[in-house]
Amino acid sequence: MRTQGRPRTQGRWKRPLDLTLGAALLLLAAPALAAAALALAVRGRRPTTRSPRTGLHGTPFVLRSLNTRRLGLDAVSRLHHVVRGELSLVGPEPLAPGDVRNAAGGAFPWRTAMKPGLTGLAQVRRRSAMPWDEAELLDQHYAEHQSLRLDLAVLAEAVRVPLREAVRVPLHQAARAVRRGGKARLSDADHRLPGYRTAEEVGSVGPD
Repeated sequence: MRTQGRPRTQGRWKRPLDLTLGAALLLLAAPALAAAALALAVRGRRPTTRSPRTGLHGTPFVLRSLNTRRLGLDAVSRLHHVVRGELSLVGPEPLAPGDVRNAAGGAFPWRTAMKPGLTGLAQVRRRSAMPWDEAELLDQHYAEHQSLRLDLAVLAEAVRVPLREAVRVPLHQAARAVRRGGKARLSDADHRLPGYRTAEEVGSVGPD
């Protein structure tokens, strides 16, 4: 399937939305990000990773992310790039400078005409069961049909999927434990009542 039409220029809503919502989210996430960075440092791991990327009009920048996958904090840690104007909240995936898709005169000229995104249509749709899941086509579709409504829909989906997974996985683990006869992968001591001892413990105690 091929998309039709010409890429739109970035809408006027983009920067106000990026600045206000990006700054608010960064402020809310700051305590969690600081705690995660401290935990990584205590464990002897480098708190952040750095990788070169290409932004609007081919301008290079260094993408800094928290060096963890826990709860998507690595993606949230990139919000400062949104506030600084190097990323947009929604857009195509940021590419490395040497990627041929960044060439202004190549087959993907729409890429240099818009900022890459913290998330995007390709990122949220590739996780679903849609048959049309090629990232490049999805990014191009977004470039040709971008709107405030589409941006808000993508952001809502980007939040909804991790939350759904966060709820689904514990429920799945609990259901699997029930199917195994209630034997969960937890220490037996976690469920003991005060004064409880197993039969083996009782038998092992000798007379005073």
